[in-house]
Amino acid sequence: MVDIGSSAVRGSVVRPDGTITARRQRPFATRRPAPGLVELDAGALARDILAVAHSCLDEAGAVEGVGVTNQRGTTVLWDTSGEPVGPALSWQDLRTAGMCLELQAEGLRLSPSESATKLAWMLDTYDPGRERGLRFGTLDTWAVWTLSGGQAHVTDPGNAGVSGLLPTEDMLAGRAGLAWDKSRLERFRIPESAMPAIVPSSGEVALASALPGRPPICGLAGDQQASLIGQGCVRPGDAKATFGTGAFLDVNIGAAPPPFGASGKSGAQGCLPVLAWDLGGQLTWGVEALMLTAGSCLSWLVDDVGLLSGPAESAEVASRCEDTGEVWFVPALIGLATPQWDLGARSLFIGMSPGTGRPELVRAVLRGIAHRGADLLEAAEADSGLEVPRLRADGGMTANPVFVQELADACARPVEISAELEATSLGAGFLAGLSTGTWSNEQDIARLARPSSVVEPTGPDRRPRWKDASRRAMRWLPELSELSF
Repeated sequence: MVDIGSSAVRGSVVRPDGTITARRQRPFATRRPAPGLVELDAGALARDILAVAHSCLDEAGAVEGVGVTNQRGTTVLWDTSGEPVGPALSWQDLRTAGMCLELQAEGLRLSPSESATKLAWMLDTYDPGRERGLRFGTLDTWAVWTLSGGQAHVTDPGNAGVSGLLPTEDMLAGRAGLAWDKSRLERFRIPESAMPAIVPSSGEVALASALPGRPPICGLAGDQQASLIGQGCVRPGDAKATFGTGAFLDVNIGAAPPPFGASGKSGAQGCLPVLAWDLGGQLTWGVEALMLTAGSCLSWLVDDVGLLSGPAESAEVASRCEDTGEVWFVPALIGLATPQWDLGARSLFIGMSPGTGRPELVRAVLRGIAHRGADLLEAAEADSGLEVPRLRADGGMTANPVFVQELADACARPVEISAELEATSLGAGFLAGLSTGTWSNEQDIARLARPSSVVEPTGPDRRPRWKDASRRAMRWLPELSELSF
C-alpha cells in the first residue's frame, strides 16, 4: 500500500489476516514561501512513492494488488511528459481564500482547502491560454500516474467529492451521477481533458508497470475514508476519529446521502457530507466533523512554549497530576471548525491559580483536545441522526494513554483503539483486497478490525465546564470570525 500523508510517504504490505508488514517511510518537506502558502515538490514526491514501493516489495516479495490513500485536496498539475509544471499546492495552502470569498457573490461557495480554486490559480499561472494539454490530479491521481508509468489518469469518488468540482448538491438530491460539474469547469476555464476519470474505490484501474511484477492498482481512497473502512466501520452508525496534526471524525451513514450539502449548507451542527467509497457502483456515504488543531497543540508546547521535549513526553508529564485543578485549555490555535466554524477563535488557558504547574498545563491541553473530540462526536450524531455506541480511534495521539482516557471520559462511551495507529494504510489494503478476492465483502473486513484495547469512561461529566471555557475562546478576532467558506 502507498499512503501519502501530510509529511511522509509510507509503504506497507497488508496480509490476509489484516496485519501489516514490510513497513517503509520517507519524509518529505513542504515549503512555506509566505504566510498561508504551503507547497510540495511533486516530482520529488513521485520518486519517494516509487522508492517506498520498491523497498516494500524487496522485503515482502510479489503482491496481488496495490492500494493508494492520500491527504485530500492537495493539487498537482503536470504536462503530457509527466513533469509537474510547478509546485503542488497543499490542501493547507490559502492563496485562493480571497478568490473563494469573491465567488460567494456569485452564489458559489468553495473552500480554499478544496482543489477547485487551486487548480484555477495554477492554470491561470502556468497555462493562461489553456493550450498545453495539462493534467490535473490530487495525490491519489498523481500516485497512480506515477506507478502506472503514465498509463492511468484516475481518481476515486471520495477524493473527487472534496474537490469542489462535483455537482454535490445535485448528487445529494439524487439528480446526478459521478461526473464533473461542467458549469464549474466552464467557470474556471478548466479543460475537461485535464480531469481524471472517476473510478470505483475498489477495482483494477491499471497495472503498476513501474513496479516488479506489474501488480494491478485496485484500491483508492482519501485518507479519512481509508481510515473509516480500515477500522471496520462498514455499517451505518459505525464511527472513527483520527487524531493527528488535526482531527477528523467520520460516521458511516450507509447508501442514502445526508440531507444537507457542503460549504455553507452543511448540517445544523457543522458537519460535511462525504462520499466514503464506491464498491461496484454502490456508494457509501458519511458525515465528517473536523478539528483544526489536535496534535499540533502538542507540537506548539514543544517548539514554541518549551514545556515538552517532544510530544511523546506529554503522557508522562500529564500523569504527574490526577486532575488539572480546573485549568482548561481550548485548542483553537488557528480557529475552531465543527461545530462552531469560528476562524477568529483563539486558544486560551483559563482557571490557573497558585499551584498550577507544568503537569496541570499539559494535562489541560490533552483534556481540551479530548473535549473537542467529544464536540465532533456530538455534532456528527446530531447531523447524521444516528447514535454512535462506541468510538473507534487511530492516529498518533492514540498512543497516549492519558489522552485516550480523557477522550473516553469526554465522550462518555468506550473508545476502541485501532491496532494500527495509521489505519489509512489498512483501509487502502482492504479496498485493494476486495478487488483481488482476498476478502469477499465488507463484513469480512469488519471481522478483521480488532482493537488493540478498549478504554471505558471512568471520569465525571465535565462537559458543562468545557463548554463554558470554549465559548470564552470564540470571536477573539472578529474580522476572521465573520469569514465563512
